[in-house]
Amino acid sequence: MAFSHWLARLRSCSKKSAFSNAFRDYFCHNKFQFSTCPNNFPSTIAEETKTRFFSWSSSLLPLAFAVSAGSLAFRSQNIQPSLCEPTNLDSRKVTIGGKASTEFVVKGIHKQIPQELIDELKAICQDNMTLDYEERFYHGKPQNSFHKAVNIPDVVVFPRSEEEVSQIVKSCNKHKVPIVPYGGATSIEGHTLSPNGGVCIDMTLMKRVKALHIRDMDVVVEPGIGWMELNEYLEPYGLFFPLDPGPGATIGGMCATRCSGSLAVRYGTMRDNVISLKVVLANGDIVKTASRARKSAAGYDLTRLMIGSEGTLGVVTETTLRLQKIPEHSVVAMCNFPTIKDAADVAIATMLSGIQVSRVELLDEVQVRAVNIANGKNLPEVPTLMFEFIGTEAYSREQTGIVQRIVSEHNGSDFVFAEDPEAKKELWKIRKEALWACFAMEPNFEAMISDVCVPLSHLAELISRSKQELDASPLVCTVIAHAGDGNFHTVILFDPNQEEQRIEAERLNQFMVYTALSMEGTCTGEHGVGTGKMKYLEKELGIEALQTMKRIKTALDPNNIMNPGKLIPPHVPPPDALNYRVLQKYMSRPALAIGLHMAAPKRTQV
Repeated sequence: MAFSHWLARLRSCSKKSAFSNAFRDYFCHNKFQFSTCPNNFPSTIAEETKTRFFSWSSSLLPLAFAVSAGSLAFRSQNIQPSLCEPTNLDSRKVTIGGKASTEFVVKGIHKQIPQELIDELKAICQDNMTLDYEERFYHGKPQNSFHKAVNIPDVVVFPRSEEEVSQIVKSCNKHKVPIVPYGGATSIEGHTLSPNGGVCIDMTLMKRVKALHIRDMDVVVEPGIGWMELNEYLEPYGLFFPLDPGPGATIGGMCATRCSGSLAVRYGTMRDNVISLKVVLANGDIVKTASRARKSAAGYDLTRLMIGSEGTLGVVTETTLRLQKIPEHSVVAMCNFPTIKDAADVAIATMLSGIQVSRVELLDEVQVRAVNIANGKNLPEVPTLMFEFIGTEAYSREQTGIVQRIVSEHNGSDFVFAEDPEAKKELWKIRKEALWACFAMEPNFEAMISDVCVPLSHLAELISRSKQELDASPLVCTVIAHAGDGNFHTVILFDPNQEEQRIEAERLNQFMVYTALSMEGTCTGEHGVGTGKMKYLEKELGIEALQTMKRIKTALDPNNIMNPGKLIPPHVPPPDALNYRVLQKYMSRPALAIGLHMAAPKRTQV
């Protein structure tokens, strides 16, 4: 019931400056339109627009200045500004995704799509494309995310084959028009936003199972198929795909975000369960990343490079997935604790015992209260752990008994378990509908969802410190954790019309992220970066890692058309900016003007 209400609420949503560093501000001479978002977005689609003109002499002048002990000469270039750079025109000087960002409305640069491209797309997709505003608006607003953008796609296409995807991408690259791949739209960090407009490639028509190799326990599928649909197809063969993110997630999107789910503690994440991919690159080339062999040492691991790239390097058109046998028997257990630290300690002790659990999930007392409200249950509103044990009947029961003893040693109580299929389904439903149950408490609120992950030994401390901060906040906050691998989520409910509530939600989220990073953890265990987590990446990975990512991105997508404005923070210097910080420093000096009329040194032939 809560799930249906939430989807209905999402469906009924009402319709709803320029970042330029010294280097680009000096060299750019094209005319662009920069949009900023009014405070009442999305209640209005009116946008404040500012136009800047960058111009200089048509003859390109050389730039020369001294750096350190030598002279460094630059020949100026006709450099087109990157479409991924967000705007920075507000009075607080905050860039979206930048290190100081507290904004969630993603700004961007919008250029009108040429009619020639529209005609080319019509020739490729025929009736499987639309310019309809309602459809474009729907594709421009993620279903499960509070993130928004000032622009929506200019056109939505629905390719039916890998060849069509290749042709679409090739045409967009020719016209330098942004591309945003689109799957189940279940991601929550703004991955499918179109802040720069452009072409949204909806992959949902590509949902075939192309080949099932039962003896090899793998399957080849197109990206538009959902993991739930795939498992329905595989069930008669006694096989299943062992990742279980949110309902509605598609295989292509799961690859893009490197997702996992509650079963990751046993089977690993998406990177562990994809054997190979076929990907359309920015120039339209179709690349196969690996063979179907279970292991290979042949060349760079292009498969892992693409998994988690969030559509910024290419569009996935085919995936070969590793499958597992459906367990012979399973037991679902649930128990209660006086404190959330006790519950976390049991999760850690269970993993250290060597028991191969398939799920270890933790819910705090607020989350249990939400479940009671949403589903009319009467569960004890205390921190709760849920387990799933799989294997033979004897082995599953043995595991259950061992964990029951561990629970009793850590102040646990009310240990119950189920083996009957319907009873197990009813117990596990408590966890599966946890997110939707939260909105039963505040039906008109948005949810900011944290996704921190730490080494397992730090989990209890992280959850305890976070819980103290959450309980002291005036906002409604629930905790849901994949406790077996150190990953936990906090659902922070806030009124999107109350600025102070949004700022408080952001403060809580940042507190948990910075605490996790101080424990050698990560800002995102499974949801991905998108636009929402970019601001934390430099602190987590370092600027050198981000510069390496930028070089890879520039090499594979020189026109920056592939999902621009996602994953890589905007403050990361372009690879051709030489010494970025030195350049910025010298560009601000008046003496630089002298160098404008200096000719570049001539090369002497030997």
